[in-house]
Amino acid sequence: MKGRNKLNQAYQVKLDTFEGPLDLLLHLINQYEIDIYDIPVATITEQYMTYIHTMQRLELNIASEYLVMAATLVEIKSQMLLPKPELEEESEEYMEDPREELMQRLIEYRKYKEAAVQLQEKEIEANQIFTRPPIEFDNYVQEVPAVVQGDTSVYDMLNALNKMLERKKWNQPLDTKIKRAEISIEQRMEEVLRVVNEAKDGILFDDLFTYQSRSHIVVTFIALLELMKENQVYCEQTEQLEALYVYNMEE
Repeated sequence: MKGRNKLNQAYQVKLDTFEGPLDLLLHLINQYEIDIYDIPVATITEQYMTYIHTMQRLELNIASEYLVMAATLVEIKSQMLLPKPELEEESEEYMEDPREELMQRLIEYRKYKEAAVQLQEKEIEANQIFTRPPIEFDNYVQEVPAVVQGDTSVYDMLNALNKMLERKKWNQPLDTKIKRAEISIEQRMEEVLRVVNEAKDGILFDDLFTYQSRSHIVVTFIALLELMKENQVYCEQTEQLEALYVYNMEE
């Protein structure tokens, strides 16, 4: 068992791509078109815990703040299930909604996130502005094709990963024996990029995961994130919550 624990520790990683529990909750609210002023706690808790369990299943290091939020959601859910005391009609006592604090935190987070996006757009625009003496460019003007980045988030990818594991029935334990050597992220990046480049019409996300090994799944997932970060590949969904496809950025 000691050998297996050492093997598991070798690929335990912390993904900086995850921005925090509020970001995950906001993603779920947008994905399922939930009213932020009337959050169905039972539904949001169930979906949130699905992501947490998927990360734990892959033995990714989950920041403690994600677990604190999970406990908070469970507590709010419990409070929502408790019978509400009956108040007299003339009473001015206010029954506070258990969701109130979470709702305010989400609203504030959304404001800051939208402001950050706007500032980033202004920064990009500012970086494109420069001055120089007039010059004739008629002989040098070429049409530059637009680069398609895709708008798939890491949470969309994690959801696709969870669905893939369920479809392939890759249940615990994913590793049945200790392997002599594990593939590096750099090597897996090269392999994934080669497979994607060979697929003219893109490749199904599921098809990148070919071995029932936790280490292989984690390394492949991280390799794909790194390739997206380097703008070598991008992911797209035909429709929300539908199958995820990976494309070469040059296509």
